[in-house]
Amino acid sequence: MGPDVPLLNDYKQEFFLKRFPQTVLGGPRFKLGYCAPPYIYVNQIILFLMPWVLGGVGTLLYQLDILKDYYTAALSGGLMFVTALILQMANIYAKQKTVTVERMQIQNTLTDEDEFEFSSCVGSETVKFIIPGKKYIINTVFHSFLAGVLCGLGTWYLLPNRITLLYSNIGGTVTIFVFGWVTVCIAEYSLIINTATETATFQALDTYEITALMRPFYIFVFIAVDLAHRFAVNAPIIEQTNQILHIVFLFLPFLWAMGILPPLDALFLWGMEQLLEFGLGGSPMSSNTKLLVMFLISAGTAIASYFIPSTLGVILFMTGFGFILSLNLSEIGFAFKHTMISHLASRKSKYMRSGLRIQFGWREFIFYLTVLTLALIEAGLLHQFAGFSSFSKASPQAIASYILIVLLVIMWILREIQGVYLFGTFRNPFYPKDIRTVTVFMEKQRRLMKVGVVRRILLTLVSPFAMIAFLSLDRSLQNLHSVSVCIGFTRIFRMVWQNTENALLDIVVVSVAQMLVLSPDLWWNRSLDTGIRLLLVGILRDRLLQFVSKLQFAIAILLTSWTEKKQRRKSAATLITLNVVFFPILLIFIALSALLSSPLLPLFTLPVFLIGFPRPIRSWPGPVGATACVCSDTVYYQQMVPSLAVALQSALAAGSLGLFLPGSHYLCRFQDRLMWILVLEKGFTYCGVNIKGLELQETSCHAAEAHKVDEIFEMAFEHQEHTKILSLNDHFGHILTPCTVLPVRLYSDARNVLSGIIDSHENLKHLKDDFIKVLVWMLVQYCYKKSKTRDNLGSADKNKKRSFPENQHSSAAGTPRPLRDEDSFTVDTIEDWTDDSDIFDLEPRGKMRDRKEPGHLGMTPKAHLSIPGSVEIQSQDVQQEMTPDDKLHRAVVLGLPAVDKGKQEEILPQVEFSCSYSELLSIPEEWRTAPVPTSKVNEMRQRFPEEWYHFILSQLDFFHLTEKPSNLLEDLMKDEALKDLYVHGVLSCCFGLFGLDNTVPAPSHVFRAYTGGIPWSVGLDWLTGKPELFQLALKAFRYTFKLMVDKASLGPVENFKELVNYLEEYENDWYIGLVSDLEWQQAVLQEKPYLFSLGHDPNMGIYTGRVLTLQELLVQVGKLNDEAIRGQWANLSWELLYATNDDEERYSIQAHPVLLRNLTVQAADPPLGYPVYSSELLHLPLF
Repeated sequence: MGPDVPLLNDYKQEFFLKRFPQTVLGGPRFKLGYCAPPYIYVNQIILFLMPWVLGGVGTLLYQLDILKDYYTAALSGGLMFVTALILQMANIYAKQKTVTVERMQIQNTLTDEDEFEFSSCVGSETVKFIIPGKKYIINTVFHSFLAGVLCGLGTWYLLPNRITLLYSNIGGTVTIFVFGWVTVCIAEYSLIINTATETATFQALDTYEITALMRPFYIFVFIAVDLAHRFAVNAPIIEQTNQILHIVFLFLPFLWAMGILPPLDALFLWGMEQLLEFGLGGSPMSSNTKLLVMFLISAGTAIASYFIPSTLGVILFMTGFGFILSLNLSEIGFAFKHTMISHLASRKSKYMRSGLRIQFGWREFIFYLTVLTLALIEAGLLHQFAGFSSFSKASPQAIASYILIVLLVIMWILREIQGVYLFGTFRNPFYPKDIRTVTVFMEKQRRLMKVGVVRRILLTLVSPFAMIAFLSLDRSLQNLHSVSVCIGFTRIFRMVWQNTENALLDIVVVSVAQMLVLSPDLWWNRSLDTGIRLLLVGILRDRLLQFVSKLQFAIAILLTSWTEKKQRRKSAATLITLNVVFFPILLIFIALSALLSSPLLPLFTLPVFLIGFPRPIRSWPGPVGATACVCSDTVYYQQMVPSLAVALQSALAAGSLGLFLPGSHYLCRFQDRLMWILVLEKGFTYCGVNIKGLELQETSCHAAEAHKVDEIFEMAFEHQEHTKILSLNDHFGHILTPCTVLPVRLYSDARNVLSGIIDSHENLKHLKDDFIKVLVWMLVQYCYKKSKTRDNLGSADKNKKRSFPENQHSSAAGTPRPLRDEDSFTVDTIEDWTDDSDIFDLEPRGKMRDRKEPGHLGMTPKAHLSIPGSVEIQSQDVQQEMTPDDKLHRAVVLGLPAVDKGKQEEILPQVEFSCSYSELLSIPEEWRTAPVPTSKVNEMRQRFPEEWYHFILSQLDFFHLTEKPSNLLEDLMKDEALKDLYVHGVLSCCFGLFGLDNTVPAPSHVFRAYTGGIPWSVGLDWLTGKPELFQLALKAFRYTFKLMVDKASLGPVENFKELVNYLEEYENDWYIGLVSDLEWQQAVLQEKPYLFSLGHDPNMGIYTGRVLTLQELLVQVGKLNDEAIRGQWANLSWELLYATNDDEERYSIQAHPVLLRNLTVQAADPPLGYPVYSSELLHLPLF
């Protein structure tokens, strides 16, 4: 589609123009989609100004010196509380008074959802329209009480005399008083009358009506500062803050409307995350529960350190708890839980320990205990004997600083040379060139793997102990019971383990600054201890990195809005000009966004930038991996994720993926698969990630961006022989930067056109003969495997005697008598047709599937012979159970002559084998009842591959038999009765799949037979009535087709042994079927080495073969610009949750080759995104 796709279509524009004024004013609906009486608007205006009127009463009494300020606040608050309760009671009364009548007309829910029929100014419909009411009674009372408190404190906050004392300016007082009350009225209306939909929406549903509390909460924050100023004595900082906030108070409606202030749920989660990471040295967590628990424990640790009486105790406490809290405590707890269970139920524990999740055992426990012990000993000894000297260029702490500087440089170099690009810009000369196979890559990567091991040791063991030495020698720890020491050092002692690389950088920066600025009179040295310096440097480092990433994102949008022709809208030139002219303001926006750690929101992904509201680093409120748009493609990701996780462990530990932090995004590509990786947690020797799989059915937008990803990776990994050393990255500035390739065990997907094979007359001519051979092999294998379930020959003889009662009175031949040609169409062949049958059904619904064949209870049928004068009791019982309709159909079958009963029951006489062991390989008797003419049986006997049959029998070992004669196989080969059974069984299957003619099957018939979609026939109806035999026949046909393809590709089969090898390989290592089969998905999850499927393209008229091969292959990995992803997800959240712009062809979902806009939308959590797979939190050990 063109670049000028409407940002919002017509009906969404109308909806947005109705919703946005409501958001600005807090809920009043002045723009409706229909004509409403004037009193609707008047009533809303009165209710909107009601808090101002009630507050004005108190303000007037205060200004006239009738009441004190606190009595004024109480009076206004009380009046507002009573008014709010009255309004809520009026809504409840109106709901009980009216009866809702559902309209049958189909309406536009966006334009007509608010339509009411009003009868009077205070009618029930009017009340329900203006005051929708609360869902819960407790909220009715609580929100009313909160409205009273807000009005009272708002009155106190905006008293004119108080404002005059702050500014000493009458004009300023009037302005703040007027517009301040507008702010209060907006918040009150949203709280008690009608809650507006907020532009800052985090949750899709407001289940507990928390949105109504958002605006009052921020007003209470401003009032809290004012109260602190009222009761504080000589606090100029608070006074200045209060003056600034009174001015900012007037702009609260603007901040609410623009969605800059977060909703309460996002605010508290973001606040805890920021305090945990930058105030307490922890890491963001993958779930809200873990975040809350870890925050409380970490805060308790910092508080407890304040009360420890000795400096040595403080050092040991901070070191010990810093190490313990940086571990993967959830996995340790999970392992401990199942260790306790193992003492109670050993069998259960053995099963649980075999699971993939248990990654904590005795080896890890001993390792962690040893590291903790050494860290405590080091910290205690260094502090005790060398911790009292002041910092100088020759002091012990300075020596530790030199060591840390060297470690930082070495680790930085070792990390950079692991990736394909240095700094994402220059090609790495040490990276292997032109890697296309796993073997070649692993050989060339061996040196870098050794370097990665060295880096892992430096990162895991050497650097933390060096940093602990630096911190233990610091003199600031001598200041006991200092809040700054407790906060700063508790944070850094934990960060040493939790985030070693960033902690090392922060300490080096502080130590270098301390070496360069030795003057004790400088503010940096006089007012701040080392812990607070490290905290400030850590925040500055994080915000600076965010600023750079956001600036790159903004520049990429600006440039591509013009350079990419498909992104060049009519307004592009105007928007670019405005951004250039107001570039300083854009930089301020970016800086504020980085300061708040909130996403930079490009509206509709255009160069129109807003500050998104702060939210947790994972961007979405739901639990990780809880939802995905599961489809048939999901299994390919389920199969590969365990192997991908193992490959990620070594890559992350070696530094091949660069500096990874919580919130880092990576994109993996292999053939048509795209994997999206999000880092959620990071700690000592572990990290937690979420892996998503994107759809395989590529749309045009998806395909365009996937092609660009392929181009970037190919340029980085597959065309290196044509590039110079240290050449530039051709795609510098793209949000995707290639990192490395990972060896992953997964399925490669090969699709071939079968033209010249499936339509070859020579191949099709041999298809039937090959099918007979494959079917004979499959029937023999089936019967042989079935015989293994019998314990011994005695049990077989016992079953044989039970199956052949009264053998001596039978005089039938040793082979079953086939039907004569005139018997081939009998009552049974048409008994399936009823009045409800449809001759056009693709799969006839016959009674034959549910009808038991004669002799169903034994291996061979019982002979029910009609003896003159005898009484057939069983037949009488059957006749008594039949309905009148069944009796009619039995007597007269569509006008056909009656068939002699006794004659029909002689179809399957008993079988007498010449070898007593032939019963073990006998096919079930219900498989021999196909209505096949005698001539066809004789013809099949001639075509039957007897040599192949004997060869198959010679391959059987019968090891499961305890006693067997030495000439068992020879006797089986000589048993003609057994052979005739297989002749008849093979003929039955051929009759069902190919019919009775001997013509060469057409390619279309072969395809239908492969897929099981053959048109209905008498033979197919009989075959489908034997589900087990039908599945064997279908499986044999699919094997035959695969054999035909292999013979055409690899050459003819030389001998029977080679043919058996083919078939055994198909049986053991292949799944041959259809992609739509459930067994296909099961085979993928079971990791069958090969899968084959036949397909047909009706548009091009070609047949295709698809082969999946399980092998270890190279998956390309690249790092994404974190802020570009967060910004696009923020726009997606605003666009779908607020503007409800869910148009599938909207502009913001169109392909963008630089921003990867379509792929980014797909990777969002449902319901806004649609990944086909999303894993739970994966804990990756990194040691």
